[in-house]
Amino acid sequence: MIQTTTEDVRSPNRTQDLDFNGRNCWYPITFLQDLTPDRPYSFSLYDEPFVLFRNQEGKLGCLPDRCPHRAAKLSDGQIINGNLECLYHGWQFGTNGECLHIPQLPVDAKIPANACLQSFKVVERQRIVWMWLGELEAADEERIPTIAELDQPESICVDYVADLPYDQSYFIENALDPAHVSISHHGTEINARRENAQPLEMEITESSALLIRGRYRRTKTPNANWSNMEFVVPCLVLYAFANQGTSFYSGNAVYAIPTGKGRCRVLIRKYWKFLTWSEKIKPLWLKHLHQNKILDEDLVFIVGLQAQIERLGQNLKEVYLPLKTCDTFVLEYRKWLDKFGVSLPFYRGYSTSKQTENHGECNLKPMILERLNGHTLICSSCHQAYQATDRLKLGLVGVAIALAALAILTDNSWISPVAVSASLSALALAFATQKVKTKFERSYTRH
Repeated sequence: MIQTTTEDVRSPNRTQDLDFNGRNCWYPITFLQDLTPDRPYSFSLYDEPFVLFRNQEGKLGCLPDRCPHRAAKLSDGQIINGNLECLYHGWQFGTNGECLHIPQLPVDAKIPANACLQSFKVVERQRIVWMWLGELEAADEERIPTIAELDQPESICVDYVADLPYDQSYFIENALDPAHVSISHHGTEINARRENAQPLEMEITESSALLIRGRYRRTKTPNANWSNMEFVVPCLVLYAFANQGTSFYSGNAVYAIPTGKGRCRVLIRKYWKFLTWSEKIKPLWLKHLHQNKILDEDLVFIVGLQAQIERLGQNLKEVYLPLKTCDTFVLEYRKWLDKFGVSLPFYRGYSTSKQTENHGECNLKPMILERLNGHTLICSSCHQAYQATDRLKLGLVGVAIALAALAILTDNSWISPVAVSASLSALALAFATQKVKTKFERSYTRH
């Protein structure tokens, strides 16, 4: 369950005081495992570009990704002695935004005050980097939505990151829709079968400016167990599952970060207490290939429905035909946006919306997720595996060519057929390696 955030919302002394402000929130930026320590890390929130970096003491700094000199991207620079250096003219900045060095100034000249940048508070919690988008003085670390089970020493978790070509709200809507799993992920997710599609008993147990909590269960199974859902604004959807009568538990924590209008980054964390031996030996990149397929199965539908809604220009209330046995969580979220979305740069609620101007026609042709940039290059595990498969393929091709040459040179010897056989085997392995490499580059296509 969520720790501090839920307690804060439910506290009798604070419930009336808390409200939602889109800037005064903690946003999860990246898993620590995907943060390169010796290079700047670029990201965006609501189309605002930012850059992360560490100084020599290991402290994280977060600054706007724009040099005040000539607007070059600081994330294209480098880290020199713990300072972030712009590679255009060499201006250097510290983690607090202070400009520390301008090579073009005389030695005795004072650095102008407006050469410094605003800094944003960042902290590390449960192996995630969190950023406070609002004023530093308002940052309350107790409001970071940590998950109690992750602090248990026996907990196991798998972390996954991807960039998606559709709006954050549509990803959250999809995450709040357990009814689609049996159809969309038939045969991919555990126990996801088309024949298991059924009405769900769904109810909202709590709703406020900072939290929506609900539960659901299947209706075809008598006295089925309840599954718990929490949406902690503005990013986190959490499903918690417990095995009754045992100490085992599992959960899915899904964070959707609004990188921009029509774009989002998702951090998915699956955790559990029990673990089979096969899961223990399975490499992380192989688990990510499975998660890639799950996202790809929803991709075309979500991009397509977003395009349809943009084309129609109507409220969701006029477009959707919701069912109480399917869409209760989705409607609660969209109505939450109606009530509290005014502070967001853009949003689409159920009956209201605030959208930035959309220049050009809406394209109904589904966008295709390009997996190489959407996941592989921003995931440390898959990036390393991708580079390894590329090197292995090239090495096998080289070995095959060398063996073929040896076969030609030893044409009348017993060595020749052995070399030919080995060359063909190397080519077969190179082909298999290329097939694996392709999985890091291209999205899964539903047949």
